[in-house]
Amino acid sequence: MDIFIKQEVTDEYNATEKVVKQAFLNEEYSDKKEHILVNRIRKSEAFIPELSLVALNQDKVLVGHILLSKLKIVDGDNAFDSLALAPISVVPEHQKKGIGSQLIIAALKKAKEIGFHSVIVLGHKDYYPRFGFKQASLWGIKAPFEVPNDVFMALELTENALEHVQGIVQYSSAFSE
Repeated sequence: MDIFIKQEVTDEYNATEKVVKQAFLNEEYSDKKEHILVNRIRKSEAFIPELSLVALNQDKVLVGHILLSKLKIVDGDNAFDSLALAPISVVPEHQKKGIGSQLIIAALKKAKEIGFHSVIVLGHKDYYPRFGFKQASLWGIKAPFEVPNDVFMALELTENALEHVQGIVQYSSAFSE
């Protein structure tokens, strides 16, 4: 399937939120509010327009979206900048066709290009490792809530970016509103 990935523009916000809502309708581990989260992140200090990407099919219909936003890894008085990968969405009829993978690869590449060094994800233990994600606990990075080790992961976009980083992830307030 031919997919075109580009930066989301304001005119696409409503369509994007519909895609996000559709993508999570039948997901077991979803609160069905991911589209609201996307909206809140866009209005927060954590939003990076260049890291809100959409996937369009050959008919120029929006079928997927990924969002990387700012977060901190906090250890006492030390705070390290990183990114949260959340959410990633593909409409149900286009899932399992590689669109999510294309979005992830494009977003990670763009994040590295604009100067970010690491990404944190809470996600499926068998899916994200294919992109290089490893258990965040390997670096002493912890979630701010109770979560199994194997689903809380980190990725170094630049070699050894997390070598001297440890602490608790502090998501943007948009995640807890």
